[in-house]
Amino acid sequence: MESTPIENIFAPVKLGPVHLRNRVIKAATFEGMAVKNLVSEALIDFHVAFAKGGIGMTTLAYCAISPDGQGAPNEIVIREEAVPGLHRFVEQMHALDVAASIQLGHAGPVGIGTGGRGLSASKVLAKQRMKKTYAASSEDLSEVIQDFVTATKLSASAGFDCIELHFGHGYLVSNFLSPKLNKRQDQWGGSIENRARLSREIANRVRDAAPDTMAVIAKLNMDDGVKGGLKIDESIAVAQILERDGSLDAIELSGGSSFENPMYLFRGDVPVNEMAAIFPKALRVPFKLTAKKFMPFYPFEEAFFLEYARSFRQALTMPLILLGGINKRQTVETAVAEGFEFVAMGRALLREPDLVNRWVNGINDDGVCIHCNKCMPSIYQGTHCYLVPVEERPGHAKWPPQPSNRI
Repeated sequence: MESTPIENIFAPVKLGPVHLRNRVIKAATFEGMAVKNLVSEALIDFHVAFAKGGIGMTTLAYCAISPDGQGAPNEIVIREEAVPGLHRFVEQMHALDVAASIQLGHAGPVGIGTGGRGLSASKVLAKQRMKKTYAASSEDLSEVIQDFVTATKLSASAGFDCIELHFGHGYLVSNFLSPKLNKRQDQWGGSIENRARLSREIANRVRDAAPDTMAVIAKLNMDDGVKGGLKIDESIAVAQILERDGSLDAIELSGGSSFENPMYLFRGDVPVNEMAAIFPKALRVPFKLTAKKFMPFYPFEEAFFLEYARSFRQALTMPLILLGGINKRQTVETAVAEGFEFVAMGRALLREPDLVNRWVNGINDDGVCIHCNKCMPSIYQGTHCYLVPVEERPGHAKWPPQPSNRI
């Protein structure tokens, strides 16, 4: 693989067939700003702030492929009714010379609290809601795969440049990859090849459904961060299988599980009280009592996934996207020098939407995110950084939506 000169880290680059103005991607951070599961003006304004701030591509997240795939309230559900709003979103990003990516997924067991079945590989207890998940039948999985295809076609009709498939964080596909959670004895369980079958089927069918002008990428856990879960050796094997299939233009490397261990993805302070407040009153005290086990503390380190990601870089030739605790221009330079084609940033941009512009203009200031992680529970009130004044928060001026004065 050819190395990229450091001076070109903010130069135009291609992601599959898509031209990006630089290598920085606004990572998928669920916004919680959908109204009736549709794009809102607040949601568009939220992403406009990052587009104006200098990124190369922004990611609209999280978008469920079906009502059953929802993971939270105020979430976009992809269907015909959603296309006009999605198209407006894309037009706004393109007007600012920013590519638009849409994250598609099925929340599986993570969505058990939204009224969905909590579809999963095997029946297990979802401790957050004290409910059992529902083991998917082959017919259920065929429907899920088709829903990904339909969502891809609708996203393409809205003009999106890229599809990001959510294969991580304990969601449905990630659940199937986990040797801890997938106890099936059929063609969807057992060996890593069988556990990877769902991810392959989805990636291949989505690639076939997407136009040649659209990039297709996937977010993949390197490590679930739980005992008995997916670990780096098997995850590399999955990535190699996906690479051989040739359906993906890049893999975004992540970790942790919203179903079992969300702090493995975030690192830093654990916002126990703020998280408890989003639960029904009857569950708040039990949550606090079990929070240390469900949300253990991991000290924050800059680029905390880089060491694991290096193993993937050695094992793969396809483009990779580095994610996790990127707050410094030097980190971006290091990532590019080590062969990572792109970096994805989330919390740092919530705090400072214009951070990339400063770097592009030669200002090497580090991001000032303090990793308090109070942005985590804010997804239920319109995702934001608590340290940013209310009037300066992206999308705030139009969120929450005001009641209509029409008669």
